[in-house]
Amino acid sequence: MRHEPRAAGDTLEIEFSAEDVARTRFAISPLWEVVASVRVLKGADEHGMHRRWTEQVRPRLAAARLDLEPLSRLIAVPTAGIPGFLVPPPTTPQPALEVELAALRATPPHLLRTTSPGAEAGVAALREDPGRGLDRLAEVIAGYWEVALAPYWPRILTLFESDILHRARRFAEGGARRLFGDLDPQLTWDSGTLQMAHRCIRGVRRLDGRGLLLVPSAFVWPRIFSTLDSEDWQPNLRYPPRGLGTLWEQRSQPYSDALAGVLGRTRALLLAELAAPASTTDLARRIGLSPGGVSQHLTALRAAGLVNAHRTGRVVLYARTSVGEALVSGH
Repeated sequence: MRHEPRAAGDTLEIEFSAEDVARTRFAISPLWEVVASVRVLKGADEHGMHRRWTEQVRPRLAAARLDLEPLSRLIAVPTAGIPGFLVPPPTTPQPALEVELAALRATPPHLLRTTSPGAEAGVAALREDPGRGLDRLAEVIAGYWEVALAPYWPRILTLFESDILHRARRFAEGGARRLFGDLDPQLTWDSGTLQMAHRCIRGVRRLDGRGLLLVPSAFVWPRIFSTLDSEDWQPNLRYPPRGLGTLWEQRSQPYSDALAGVLGRTRALLLAELAAPASTTDLARRIGLSPGGVSQHLTALRAAGLVNAHRTGRVVLYARTSVGEALVSGH
């Protein structure tokens, strides 16, 4: 079960051996972002960090008429924990959602268990017919992903990759002390021990040579989620990355003359305007072209791998790919 710490309270100490430091790594998990974002949609965003995202996504989910119940009933709000089998830690640095869903479908029946308050009924329903239940759950997650997260994934992924690069540099400069020095205000490093303010558990946990998996997450702030006691998965922390407060800013980025020289000014402008996913009609209104003209330019940008299209009900939304994000930002 993944536990949710708070900023103050009992202290949990995580002891590192030399082998644990050597095995500590970073990874990104699309499946975790699905689960954490559903939690936000269910009301776990008390500070309004993701208000712009929820305002855009709620009507799209309604238009798509997705039945999220098989997933939603596994995620309780307030959240004391999340069933571990739902979000196993990734085994590679950046797995595709399809890879994580394949692992979810293959979950052994004996792992379909939870001590998370509010999720018991959902887990019990899965245990009645694990094969069919897990297939249905994976289908729901894939449908939700396409509507709610796929259009935003390039910008989320850019945020994660930037954070991991920053952490890697800090580790190279000063080892574990510097790595954990600014990871989160709830964490402090002292003499081979990572101390964490925790609302649910206290005492000392040893990693037993398995190391610690660190997973940046867009939808957990201001908390950290942890799995430390499971014998089935590597111990892990899900933490908010640097720069999270700018994630949903909607102002378009200026494009360079160099980019306009390659793409043409209209296509460079369209790419810059896609700071948030938008429809052809919306883009046409913003830049003063006909919808047909915008559609032709978007088709060319899509063929070049700079934008993707995502259907939500009757509306097709366009969003920059990671390549498009890099071109506009000048990386």
